[in-house]
Amino acid sequence: MEILLIIIIVLPVLFLWYMWKVAQENHMIKHKLSFPSFPVSFGEINIFFISDIHRRLISEKIIDQVKGKADLVIIGGDLTEKGVPYTRTEENLRRLNEIAPIYFIWGNNDYEKNRTKLMEIFHKNFVTVLENDYRVLQSDKGEKLYIIGIGEIKYQDICLESVLEPVDKESFKIVICHNPEIWNDVKKEHRISLLLSGHTHGGQIRLFGLGLYPKGKLYQGQETTLLISNGYGTTQLPLRLGARPETHLIKITGNKENEDHP
Repeated sequence: MEILLIIIIVLPVLFLWYMWKVAQENHMIKHKLSFPSFPVSFGEINIFFISDIHRRLISEKIIDQVKGKADLVIIGGDLTEKGVPYTRTEENLRRLNEIAPIYFIWGNNDYEKNRTKLMEIFHKNFVTVLENDYRVLQSDKGEKLYIIGIGEIKYQDICLESVLEPVDKESFKIVICHNPEIWNDVKKEHRISLLLSGHTHGGQIRLFGLGLYPKGKLYQGQETTLLISNGYGTTQLPLRLGARPETHLIKITGNKENEDHP
């Protein structure tokens, strides 16, 4: 009876400890994506994509893995949330700045913080905030690549076509939106090559392969490639099961087959 009682108490504790350990893991998935429309004069572009950081402090292990390998950093929303010290957010940005210039889009949990205070932190740490806005990268030969950030669709009535209207229609476009439901608004004529999202955490806790959301993955559409990330942090419970935390190093070129490497 005592042994049975110990098992009943110890096993759940061990299971919770295991889920907590999984949530603290650091994984970087390498993607090699090719698009016929990618401007040749860029050669290649390398993006470090991280979303849903929430309460975590980004591991120096991840930073060291990416240093010297990325041309820009994209934060796909939920950098922070209610209860997270601003000092931790600043430290995460300081670490990401060691990699490359940072581009940020808003996630639903970012709205739980004081926007003015966050904008001050972004300005101090040279973060480019894209909210229904874009930036143009230009090669030495004048070819253009657009980085387009969409606002949090949970809180804004966003018309994707209006955001894309000032963008050169024939140009290579990378669109970032925290919520992958923006995919429902993407049309062939938008000519979006790559769409980056997070938000779902891959379901975060999956039992028998089932979760509130599908696991994050790369989807190949006819015109648009969609990457939904499991995200780096957790929300509500600092636990994961069946949906490991992940970050992404994305190499984009113009001529070879797509590859993924854990």
